[in-house]
Amino acid sequence: MADDKDVLRDVWFGRIPTCFMLYQDEVTEREAEPFYLLLPRVSYLTLVTDKVKKHFLKVMKQEDVEEMWFEYEGTPLKWHYPIGVLFDLHASNTALPWSVTVHFKSFPERDLLHCPSNSVIEAHFMSGIKEADALKHKGQVINDMQKKDHKQLWMGLQNDKFDQFWAMNRKLMEYPTEEGGFRYIPFRIYQAMSERPFIQKLFRPVSPEGQPYTLGDLLKEMCPSALPQDDEPKRYQVVIHGIEPMLETPVQWLSEHLSHPDNFLHISIIPVPSD
Repeated sequence: MADDKDVLRDVWFGRIPTCFMLYQDEVTEREAEPFYLLLPRVSYLTLVTDKVKKHFLKVMKQEDVEEMWFEYEGTPLKWHYPIGVLFDLHASNTALPWSVTVHFKSFPERDLLHCPSNSVIEAHFMSGIKEADALKHKGQVINDMQKKDHKQLWMGLQNDKFDQFWAMNRKLMEYPTEEGGFRYIPFRIYQAMSERPFIQKLFRPVSPEGQPYTLGDLLKEMCPSALPQDDEPKRYQVVIHGIEPMLETPVQWLSEHLSHPDNFLHISIIPVPSD
């Protein structure tokens, strides 16, 4: 298990070097310098960008400031998706640092949810964990926890405390040995080329005969177009946390080790870059 603990740590401490630039049409009193930050892949944009906001507010008049939001190459970035998913989906084959544009005006109501405070992020995060546990354990594990345990999960994420988070989260990753895995795997499949937000359906980690299902099995059932057809060149990359896991990897192992803190396995399907 020692090696697996390293996987959890590597996932948690994954970072994306990011350059935040103020949108050119924002009114400023003097020129706004870009702001550089290492963004945690497993967190949420609105949770880790207080410094970005403070930096740009220094050059702006109070009356010109509305709710801050972000965009990349014309696409508004959904704060309620984990940062790593946003990067993998929209920018994974571009040069670093990731160049994100900051806006304080013209909030895109049709594309983004408002995020007036951290309590909104906490509510979104906890509802994800509860939904995941409903799939894995019929909600029994999260419901047996006390309010302070729920708070510990949230504070672990908010304060970037790996040990604090995993001391509680490991309970959500347990299952009876004889069952060979969770009831269902909490996953979401995002497609860069699709208008649909994501694919999420019921999928068991083990076949009726007791054979572990793999990432390839999951994709074959949920998103067959992502897999290369016979003798065809590969058209899509299947990316989790910025890497392409082998299609033979059991989904149960992926769910235990490569899920985001919300306990979902977030899988991005992106076109293979053309040279």
